[in-house]
Formats: sequence, structure tokens, C-alpha cells
Amino acid sequence: MSEQQTSPTVRPGHIYAGVVIRLPEPTGQELQDWRASFEDSPAADVSPHITLMISESRGEWDRLVEHVRRVLAGWEPFHLEIHGTGTFRPVTPVVYLDVERGREQCLALHRALHGSGMDSASPFEYHPHVTLAHGLDDETLDRAQEMLRTYRAGFLVDRVHVYEGDEHGVWHVRETVRFGQRGADERGSH
Repeated sequence: MSEQQTSPTVRPGHIYAGVVIRLPEPTGQELQDWRASFEDSPAADVSPHITLMISESRGEWDRLVEHVRRVLAGWEPFHLEIHGTGTFRPVTPVVYLDVERGREQCLALHRALHGSGMDSASPFEYHPHVTLAHGLDDETLDRAQEMLRTYRAGFLVDRVHVYEGDEHGVWHVRETVRFGQRGADERGSH
């Protein structure tokens, strides 16, 4: 999930629910290796993903997960493609891969997830992306942005993973929810 040390979204001492699209293999491992090559320390603990929503859980985990299930029950799988790099600098020291195809679906999912106690914890407008480097010096961020500027990968999105971020900033998968299914899915699966 999102980086815990310098995130403007996640505050220590709070518990969060995060809804993400994890990148499938081999793309996920390839991007994790790239991120590690930039010496981005959270890379070893954070699977490459596109965050759809991060919300404080406020002790309402079951209700939040049921809300995610209700939202996704009406969704069909869609193709997503990541291509090209961007940055959130100077606001935050982040370089990312941009979501090209599937961007509108990610935006619509983000909007649909709002409600039933799930409200975005981010102070920024939602921008679907895959983080490549975060919180590093400008030279390293520039290198990451240049080295992957032509990177392209695509895959089918048919599920999301629901993470719980504990009060120490450690994220754990609690649920996997597939599109178009109403009932409980895979609990704690990776």
C-alpha cells in the first residue's frame, strides 16, 4: 500500500482500509525490482498497485468491506494499461507510472467507493498511478522518471484487494473482492 513514513494521507496511530488494484505477475515483480533499484526502502514491503481509496476504518471494518463488495457487485472486468512516467513534484516527492487505458474506470471506482463510512483520507484530488519512487532525492527521482518513461504494461482487472493499515503503518491484505460477486470472497489471500 501507500508509503507510511512520509505520506500526507496516512497518519501514525490511525487504522486505515485501503482498496487497491495489485499489478499481476510478472509486471508486479518487475516494477518492484525497479523500485528497489532506486533504493526506495518501502519497495520490499509494498506490492506494486493502483490505490483506489484509502479511508480511516474507525472500527467499522466489516461495514467497509461489505460496502466494497456492494460496489464491485455491479462491475465488469476491464483492461488497464500503464504507460509513461509523471511526477507529483514539487508538492510531494513521487515519480509514478501513469494509468492510460482504464483511467476512467479507476476514477469511477474511486467515486463509487465513497460512502457508507468510506471517505478518502487523501488531501489531494484522486489521480490513478503506480508509484515508482517516493521520498528520494531529486537526482534519483529524475533517474526513475527517465528510465521508465517508455514503460508500458497492460492487464485485465477483475478484482481488488482490501488492505488494513495498522496504527504502525504496516499494511496487510484482509480481503480479495472480485468484480460481479456479492458474497464473501477470499479472506487474507495474497
